[in-house]
Amino acid sequence: MNPLALVKIKPLLKTFKENHPKFLMFVRKALQEADEGTIVEVKVTTSEGNEFFTKIKVSEQDMALVKETREFFHS
Repeated sequence: MNPLALVKIKPLLKTFKENHPKFLMFVRKALQEADEGTIVEVKVTTSEGNEFFTKIKVSEQDMALVKETREFFHS
């Protein structure tokens, strides 16, 4: 990842955290509890009413990403 991209993202992430504190608390808790076999479902509804939905079952290989994400959100 480009280090300059992280510099740009930092203030945006700070604003996002301020605007949506419950969402980040939810993500933190979900990442703490996630393990192999966990089901993750995501649904997005646009302002026009279009819906997008997906579901995955967390695999052993996915846990490496979960581990790194846990560390990112704890910093």
